[in-house]
Amino acid sequence: MSTATNSAQYVGAPKLSSDEIPFNPKVRQQKSISDWIVDIVIWVILAAVVFAVIYPLWFVIIASFSNQAAVSAGEVTVIPKGVSLYGYQTMFSDARIWTGYKNTIIYTVLGTTLNMVVTMPAAFALSRAEFKPRRIIMFLFTFTMFFSGGMIPSYLLMKQLGLLNSMWVFIVPGAVSVWNLIIARSFFETSIPEDLHDAAQIDGLSFFGYFLRIVLPLSSAIIAVIGLYYFVGHWNDYFNGLLYITKQNKLPLQNVLQQILLANQTNQMGTDTAMTGLAAQQFADQIKYGVIIVATLPLLVIYPFLQKYFDKGVMIGAVKG
Repeated sequence: MSTATNSAQYVGAPKLSSDEIPFNPKVRQQKSISDWIVDIVIWVILAAVVFAVIYPLWFVIIASFSNQAAVSAGEVTVIPKGVSLYGYQTMFSDARIWTGYKNTIIYTVLGTTLNMVVTMPAAFALSRAEFKPRRIIMFLFTFTMFFSGGMIPSYLLMKQLGLLNSMWVFIVPGAVSVWNLIIARSFFETSIPEDLHDAAQIDGLSFFGYFLRIVLPLSSAIIAVIGLYYFVGHWNDYFNGLLYITKQNKLPLQNVLQQILLANQTNQMGTDTAMTGLAAQQFADQIKYGVIIVATLPLLVIYPFLQKYFDKGVMIGAVKG
């Protein structure tokens, strides 16, 4: 009886329009002409943005082993022309570049490790409400973002500390970035529930145990983001080597590449063959493109593995709730 009644109710029910039918993700929806137009416009815009981002990198790659006369004439657009590996041969035949790579890897690994060891505990301590002097300490940290001693006082300080021509000049002075410290502190304040600390206290964990066993395992996103920031900063560090290092065997990769580039911008190319200024400039341009690839390749290899954490971590602190 109830079945017949329900059937009668459905038979007599008014027919819903397409706009009133609830959305079901499991059922393929029919698109109208306006929907197709919007989709096409969105795809065209996305394709244009992707092309604008990828093409400059692709051009640098093909220009690094193309004939520089063709590059200068605008003949190299999508595929290389007149393939030549002179730029890479010149760079990799120079023993200084391998020393620079070794130095940069050491400075980057040790520097990033020290940065994370200092930044994460400091950010956690400054995020705790029971730490009374945290506002004063945070003010002192923030003050250094706007005021510094300048180049000459910094140089004299490094000299008095005995850090000139030392690997530690790349690591110790920049042990903490205030900006990264603020990001990490915001993450701990907004993303780690206080109930976890209460539960940890019930289980007998100290602050150190709570930080090491609970907070850090839950902070993979912010660790990846801040670690990437520090890694890129150390890898691209150029000014410290230019200012504080005079010994060739202590120079990082960026300064070595600069020396190689400047050395090949003269009119004398090769061992005993003098070239015209135009030819020398063309080979120097090829080396310039090769320098860009050599300097950025490690970062391009590492970033895809951290992208999922980076996308999540960059939004930390943007929304509080």
